[in-house]
Amino acid sequence: MGVTPHTDIPCGDWIDRFLPAQLRPYARLMRLDRPIGTWLLLLPCWWSVTLASEGFPSITYLILFAFGAVLLRGAGCAINDIYDRRLDAAVERTRSRPLPKGDITIWLAGGFVVFLLLAGLAVLLQFNNFTVWLGVASLALVFTYPLAKRVTWWPQLVLGFTFNWGALMGWAAVHGELAAPAIILYVAGIFWTLGYDTIYAHQDKQDDAAIGIKSLALKLGNRSRPMIALFYVLFFFLLTMAGLAAKIGTAYYLILFLAELHAAWLLITWQPDEPASSLQKFRANRDLGLIVFLALLTGRFL
Repeated sequence: MGVTPHTDIPCGDWIDRFLPAQLRPYARLMRLDRPIGTWLLLLPCWWSVTLASEGFPSITYLILFAFGAVLLRGAGCAINDIYDRRLDAAVERTRSRPLPKGDITIWLAGGFVVFLLLAGLAVLLQFNNFTVWLGVASLALVFTYPLAKRVTWWPQLVLGFTFNWGALMGWAAVHGELAAPAIILYVAGIFWTLGYDTIYAHQDKQDDAAIGIKSLALKLGNRSRPMIALFYVLFFFLLTMAGLAAKIGTAYYLILFLAELHAAWLLITWQPDEPASSLQKFRANRDLGLIVFLALLTGRFL
């Protein structure tokens, strides 16, 4: 069991062992075997709820956002795979996905997207009206992001707009409106995504160049490491500004320094020309995000 150096798709994992054969393509379409994307979508929601709270954040909100992240990330992955089914067949890392492999039809995948979006709407309706409409607005990004790599060298920026929408929704869930700390946190998350997804894109740069797909990994080339370092510096600067705007406790800044050390480690030890290294460092951003969440919890609790 595990992954090969050129794919992020496990074989013989819990999906193969425990799920009936007819359900496996849907689980893989949602990327349930690879929860890193769900974490990266969820963490800005948790950050924002915590930043907006007086003291410890609402457990109900944290759980609702967790369910919503699983459903929306699953829908987004399915939409992406529908758009990219022919491109995925030409890329080593993705050719084993359910659609290019023929494990599921495009019509069943489309129906599954509708089911996931309706389930996500049921979760979204548990929040206030402002948050509901904010969540509905995010669908424009969910449906357009997969097309970005066909038209711009900056698809990672479009992903940043999409994956960090929760930084707005978390604050809105608590206060029923937006304010400066939420906007600053949203922009901070965009720079975080520019960093981690450019690292991720280095896995596919040879295949992407061959089939005409655009990415910051190809655009930046040998300048990737210093530019990603700049993205992370701006990320942490804006996290600091968001904390100051929300008047969070001093403990937040002390623990945030640990996240900065973690970011420095992953960037220094990253080997851009080794796909396995890019995948590992990309996944290490989950821990970075959890440290930021711990910093926020500590700053609010103390």
